[in-house]
Amino acid sequence: MKTLKKITFVLGLTLGSLSIIAQQEPMFTHYMNNTLAVNPAYAGSREALTVTALHRSQWVGFKGAPLTQTITMHSPLNNEHVGLGFSVLNDRIGPTNNTTVVVDYAYRMNLSENAKLALGLSAGASIFQANLNTLLLDEEIDPAFLNNVNNRVTPNFGFGVYYSRERFYAGISVPYLIENRYSSKEKLDGSLLIGKERRHYYFIAGAVINLTDDLAFKPTTLVKVTAAAPIQADLTASFIIMQKFLVGAMYRTGDAFGGLVGLDITDQLHIGYSYDWSFGLKTSKYNQGSHEILLRYDFVFSSKKQIHSPRYF
Repeated sequence: MKTLKKITFVLGLTLGSLSIIAQQEPMFTHYMNNTLAVNPAYAGSREALTVTALHRSQWVGFKGAPLTQTITMHSPLNNEHVGLGFSVLNDRIGPTNNTTVVVDYAYRMNLSENAKLALGLSAGASIFQANLNTLLLDEEIDPAFLNNVNNRVTPNFGFGVYYSRERFYAGISVPYLIENRYSSKEKLDGSLLIGKERRHYYFIAGAVINLTDDLAFKPTTLVKVTAAAPIQADLTASFIIMQKFLVGAMYRTGDAFGGLVGLDITDQLHIGYSYDWSFGLKTSKYNQGSHEILLRYDFVFSSKKQIHSPRYF
């Protein structure tokens, strides 16, 4: 694969120009443990101050491949109907880097003794950088790569709905409503090149089914919809052993398959790891797959609150 083709493919994931159709927002194999990153209505749902850190190295061995880190924290307030969240996401792809800071608000309603419905809103901003003129191109002069994008700050807003029970959840969300533009330049052939965000729609769902006293089945899914791109679904089937160990397999339609493991070290601390391999992209022969590691901790400050174990979502 030539240098320019590699650069164009990678940049297409970020800039989303009219000539390239791609998923723009970061993907996570641990989406079921990183729910606040895609749905603000999840804030406060674990009844503790929950801090989650995740690192994803995608397409290892492929130059300029995505590197993504997220840190999220959320908690219910003394008012049991309100949850607040805060998240930072950093996504680096090739010569581009996008850092997003978001504040989440959720209003939680008790539908019954065991069922809750939450409505969420989010507000934040992104800082986007692209050092395009540092690239080595096959063509000496390409107007699309002459100018950098330096610390472009763009605001955004999102919303979500989240329904949950002890052993089931489902939600829909649009984390970023505004389709911000990063560049708009006239090419030499007269066509218009536009670097523009695309609005993404998410559907999440999951359940836990007891098979025996020491074995439970946990199916989950994340469906992503965006304009001018195929619908993509993550399908994950996991087994929880002795309420502490998790092992599972995942399939991402048209893209990847892999596996994940997890361990509840204590009632409050969880660690997870996943590996997935992209089979549907031209990059598959040039990389060694994608790795992801996750840490989550639940802080409980009130002696009146007890850790409900296990907490599945």
